[in-house]
Amino acid sequence: MATEVKNTASLKGAEWLIRESEPGDTFTPEDFNEEQKMVMEMCESFLQSEIMPNLDRIDSLEKGLMPSLLAKAGEQGLLGTSIPEDLGGLGKDFITATIVNEGLGAGHSFSVGIAAHTGIGTLPILYFGTPEQKQKYIPKLATGEWKGAYGLTEPNSGSDALSAKTTAKLSADGKYYVLNGQKCWITNGGFADVYTVFAKIDGTQFTAFIIERGMEGFTQGPEEHKMGIKGSSTVQLYFQDCKVPVENVLGEIGKGHVIAFNILNIGRLKLCAAALGGAKGSLDISIQYANTREQFKQPISNFGAIQHKLAEMAIRTWVAESALYRTSSWIEEKEQQLLSSGKPFNEALLGAAEEYAVECAILKVFGSELLDFVVDEGVQIHGGNGYSAEYNISRAYRDSRINRIYEGTNEINRLLTVDMILKRAMKGKLDLMGPAMAVQKELMSIPDFGNEDETPFASERKLLRNMKKAILMVAGAAVQKFMMQLEHEQEILMNIADMAIEVFHAESALLRSMKKAGVVGESNAATEIDITRTYLYDAADRVNKSGRDAINSFASGDEHRMMLLGLKRFTKAEPFNTRDSRRRIAKKLISEGRYTL
Repeated sequence: MATEVKNTASLKGAEWLIRESEPGDTFTPEDFNEEQKMVMEMCESFLQSEIMPNLDRIDSLEKGLMPSLLAKAGEQGLLGTSIPEDLGGLGKDFITATIVNEGLGAGHSFSVGIAAHTGIGTLPILYFGTPEQKQKYIPKLATGEWKGAYGLTEPNSGSDALSAKTTAKLSADGKYYVLNGQKCWITNGGFADVYTVFAKIDGTQFTAFIIERGMEGFTQGPEEHKMGIKGSSTVQLYFQDCKVPVENVLGEIGKGHVIAFNILNIGRLKLCAAALGGAKGSLDISIQYANTREQFKQPISNFGAIQHKLAEMAIRTWVAESALYRTSSWIEEKEQQLLSSGKPFNEALLGAAEEYAVECAILKVFGSELLDFVVDEGVQIHGGNGYSAEYNISRAYRDSRINRIYEGTNEINRLLTVDMILKRAMKGKLDLMGPAMAVQKELMSIPDFGNEDETPFASERKLLRNMKKAILMVAGAAVQKFMMQLEHEQEILMNIADMAIEVFHAESALLRSMKKAGVVGESNAATEIDITRTYLYDAADRVNKSGRDAINSFASGDEHRMMLLGLKRFTKAEPFNTRDSRRRIAKKLISEGRYTL
């Protein structure tokens, strides 16, 4: 039999695939301290007072409005949550910074502007800048006096960022670099004061530079007309013999990719947090609409079809939240561990984010697709009114779509998920070989029909262990079949990634509901348990489908039959009445008039 090692400490990156966690070791939103709860309330208050009444003005790109709103957020400390106090920030922990991203996530275009400023607009300088660069820029970025932006994408280099054509050449006197080229889709580009821009020195050494508005040879194009996030400034940047002082090189020459990829790890998690906040906001207005809209002389929230939608929206939202804060706590713990070992601030957080890069990619995919699902169903619940600009759900629908594209497309993140797991195994950071061989051995043995474990949640934990075996079985066979050519089998890699995404989220939800039940009792955690069991039941089918698609792509003969039988065994869930569980979940949402889980 394949066995799993019980773990009592924080898991390493991707180690959840081969180890079993305990509820008591899992951080959940129920563990927020009083200060963190106050931060969430402050974010929600800021949205309601400053952003929601001004959404039309923001979307019309009213001159000066977005910069002024960012400055107001800075006055409340929302731009410098995780920036060290000696650089003008609040010096809060990573979980609190994640809370801010979620708390402001329902702010439509404003959420995009503030996320770009606090993330890719500030973090490259904070983590990779010299002491002089940090002192010059970070305090002003922390307060909102200066606004930040980031220039990586070019017309012909999106996912393949390292193929950028923008060049930099050292001047004859060695005092500055001359940049030539262009960048596109630059969020905050129309009003930012400081830009992190990537170019190739002498056409080969991919390097980051700090560019300031007003530098000679640096101009911006007009605002792009976009399908959604209309109030987010998006322009092209042009560099024509732009003179950048040598002291504005950011990080090491030729190591720009280190900055770009490390910042993306954190950005992916923060995108998930913002998407979660947006999903909660859209779910709230959908619940309220369903409670007030009457058809056939009763609120449409009375109808089973609407209740199914509301429940599923809540299920996926709660599950995403569970995985997000589980991962955030791992990053925070790893950061503190690295700090205590003598690592400086920037290396500690970057090292922590790199450790959990797999989870960050998983969260980005799930979070962005969660938001798309919620706003789509929200429009459906609103019916014809959902297509009207008078109802905010239509804005949410348009604004959502971009999330599956930036911070790495979801296709890229799915491919990265499996690639990073396999690379961790090859480097000896993750022992996949032992568990994978144990699963192969189990496939050849007679199933164990021993005494059933009757402890609480035993069947759910068993199903999760088995679904992990399904991943190991499919991934192990694919590696053996294709070896180094597996990277070219993108459909199979995406199948495996989808299996991993489902299992990580299902486990996060189970651990959270088990932890709450252990504290307040199962009867007081009934809704959370319904959510977990419903999600897990459906996830088993989705894991089975992705596994079958992969197996059918490369296996044949006896191997094919054996693997399909194994997959069926590993994804077999006990019968569960999901109709009744969804009705119970919906009843709670409807009675409270909003999402309060």
